[in-house]
Amino acid sequence: MKSSLPAAERIGSFVKRAEQALGAAKHAALKPAGVTVPQYAALLVLGEHPGISAAALARLCGVTPPTMNTVLKNLQERGLVERTPHAWHRNVLETRLTERGEAVAADADARAVRVERALAAEFTPAEREALTGLLERCATLLEAIRPGEG
Repeated sequence: MKSSLPAAERIGSFVKRAEQALGAAKHAALKPAGVTVPQYAALLVLGEHPGISAAALARLCGVTPPTMNTVLKNLQERGLVERTPHAWHRNVLETRLTERGEAVAADADARAVRVERALAAEFTPAEREALTGLLERCATLLEAIRPGEG
């Protein structure tokens, strides 16, 4: 079957390739810190939102609650996070970084920031502004449409 849209015109392919390359670069950068990209994301959000629930953390990290529970289980087993019952809602666990978790998060963040800075340095300020604006437009459009609509 021949497609009606040539590969060179498929913007999504370019977005996906960039996303995969960024993920691979961050994975390599975070490996010495001993965390995966999803674990790093969780640690970063926990640093900004101590006591957050796993469900809220999953939403902020863009993963499903079962995925986040696996991430948190691994982080808890390594002593990087602690989970305690909420004061009023006993069935909700509050999640916080431990002291060790804060140290690992800081190390991982320094490594991830180097990747982000290298990426940003590839563009002029005007190009960065244009790129982020264009990507935001892509996300807004794609969030607004659903298969079978429009």
